[in-house]
Amino acid sequence: MRRGSFQDGTVDYAAVGATQAADLMGYPPERSLPAEASWRIGSGEARFETSADTLLSWAALRGAGLTVSDVRPASGPMYSGVSFDAEGTPLAPSRLEADQRFDADGTPYVGAGTTVRVHGRVKGHRADAQLRVIYVIEEPRRVGFGLGTVSGSVVSGEESFVLEWTDADEVWFTVRAFDRPVKTLYRMLPALVKRRRRELFQGYLRALSPLYTTPA
Repeated sequence: MRRGSFQDGTVDYAAVGATQAADLMGYPPERSLPAEASWRIGSGEARFETSADTLLSWAALRGAGLTVSDVRPASGPMYSGVSFDAEGTPLAPSRLEADQRFDADGTPYVGAGTTVRVHGRVKGHRADAQLRVIYVIEEPRRVGFGLGTVSGSVVSGEESFVLEWTDADEVWFTVRAFDRPVKTLYRMLPALVKRRRRELFQGYLRALSPLYTTPA
């Protein structure tokens, strides 16, 4: 398997890490459409740990009907990602300290700097793209990652997937994204971008919680 670094195919947008910005919904990157949704998917440590393992094995993308292929972990020093505090100030990035993990099919788990290809259709429209893992979060009660577009997508932008086990013992799954239309059809009909995003969000949720409960 060929391995690539973060510089091997940089992302195709400027606002790297903006899915972690507190004001994303009010002030998205220029010409981008923001989206955010949160769902309570259960409670307790077991639910959190099981869901975290599911999320880091690319299950959310697969749950949206996308095929994940050509997963290429970064080589050399690990690109450790970008983080922001509540005011949008960059923080010292998180870094995966565990050894590389693999799923039952031998596919590497999510890792900062990893490049992946996805293929599929959303509501009849192509959803092929090359994506880059921009950052990974692995904290005792919070796990997630951000994906940025590299090439080949009908939109340009970023999305994040975050699980949190709260002090109230609830497990929440939050997805945030910003999409700038690239293809002519999507530029002319922004409603298609929003519909595409809604369909993807529901697919991600089905993968993490087939019996999902309450949207926030």
